[in-house]
Amino acid sequence: MSIPSRRYSPDVTATVLSPAAPPRAGARAWLGLAVLFLPTLLVAIDNTVLGFALPAISEALAPSAVQQLWIVDVYPLVLAGLLVTMGTLGDRIGRRRTLLIGVAGFGAVSLAAAFSTDAAHLVAARALLGFFGAMLMPATLALLRTLFPDRGQRRLAVAIWATGFAAGAAVGPIVGGLLLTHYWWGAVFLVNVPLMLLILVLGAVLLPESRMAAPGRLDPLGVLLSLLAMGPAVLAVKTVAHDGITATAVLALLVAAASAVLFVRRARARIAAGEEPLLDVTLFASPVLRLSALANATTMFALTGLLFFSAQHLLLVAGLDPLDAGLVLLPGFATTMVAGLVASRLARRFPLRVLVPAGLLLAAAGYLLAATPEVGLLAVAAVLVGAGIGLSETITNDAILAAVPADRAGSASAVSETAYEIGAVLGTAVLGSVLAAAYRAGVVVPTSIGPDGADAAHETLGGAVGTAARVPGHDGQALLDSARAAFDAGVGVTALVGAAVMVAVAAVVALGLRPGVSRTGVSGTPR
Repeated sequence: MSIPSRRYSPDVTATVLSPAAPPRAGARAWLGLAVLFLPTLLVAIDNTVLGFALPAISEALAPSAVQQLWIVDVYPLVLAGLLVTMGTLGDRIGRRRTLLIGVAGFGAVSLAAAFSTDAAHLVAARALLGFFGAMLMPATLALLRTLFPDRGQRRLAVAIWATGFAAGAAVGPIVGGLLLTHYWWGAVFLVNVPLMLLILVLGAVLLPESRMAAPGRLDPLGVLLSLLAMGPAVLAVKTVAHDGITATAVLALLVAAASAVLFVRRARARIAAGEEPLLDVTLFASPVLRLSALANATTMFALTGLLFFSAQHLLLVAGLDPLDAGLVLLPGFATTMVAGLVASRLARRFPLRVLVPAGLLLAAAGYLLAATPEVGLLAVAAVLVGAGIGLSETITNDAILAAVPADRAGSASAVSETAYEIGAVLGTAVLGSVLAAAYRAGVVVPTSIGPDGADAAHETLGGAVGTAARVPGHDGQALLDSARAAFDAGVGVTALVGAAVMVAVAAVVALGLRPGVSRTGVSGTPR
């Protein structure tokens, strides 16, 4: 008797809704949510504190300019390249198993990073942190679907889970400031270790395992193509932002584009042959998934862009110390958390096509306010941007999970997290490039300052502040005043560009999800 082989068949209509209501989660599931909250909190803190530690790292390890760039950039490059692979891997071998492997690896590498003896070791450690970090986020979001089958409970759970990013971004500067005041630079990595041990113990006890019922084999060529599509794309954006359009940037972009085309073609060919693709590209047939991912990228674009220019203004123009600068922005991050919780209730009455554009327009309003950079206005702008992000991302993350079959939760979560990473890279790169161009056009360097100092002053506000500190008398003060004025004028232009992007995406989402156009992977109209 022969057993028919399993053939892959993409389910673009997802599941048929059962007339029976899904079971409601109990106390154990909510304790599991607390465990899943911790990795999001830690990753957000880790991303924030590194910037504060860079001066101490530079002094201790003496990295070259290229090495310092890679200390910062290698983590998002590896992370973005592997999110899709790790999300799909979790669907196959188990999401809890993937999460715990990632937690163990992230903790062990954090310990190694803390005691790096030279810049090359730290770059390698940061690359490994990206590798294991790619296992964390897709698995945590996918496990929420397993823990909370009831849609109403899951919205609230996603809202709480998403507050981990805001909370981490809020306390990151404060934690970084305290650690660097009392300990050496390695403490910003070492702080991960005890919490990762806690997650390992609690996760093994409280989190259920979930995976595909009959997974196919992982596609190694698909893995390679996804790496070559995402990694070089992120590299190209960062290179253009730092050096302009160069041969390296063009080559990286061409490699990324060609690899993306080949990746999609291979996925479609495997589906046609009845084989399992690395990522089911037919999931993108759902406008809800596509537009929710676009909105996720835009919210992260807004957050990283705001942090990029507001932190510099607070530190280098207003003259606040890192702790006080973090406290100025703290209400904005707290608002993100509150807005996320409110969004889970609003979703019962208002559809996706209303709430997500509303959130993006709130963030746009915050950017318009930030166009006049003053400490008080930046605090209010952070509140508006935080409210918009919290309102939007809670709804979109839940919509992405609901728009796909349950056994594709890991892949869908990887799409969501990849969108976040792309948005973060573009927020710094695009808005940072606009700000840098406006700053360079406006800053005036006194002729008495030498070429090296003049180059540094023209490059960044930080360079101008450093140069001015070394130039005594009137010329130093004149440079400082000019640089600060040019920076704030550049913030005005940058904020207007950011607001325009958010308004445009809000319009795209509202039009793309209007009745008669939308169709979801589940059934009915998008909510």
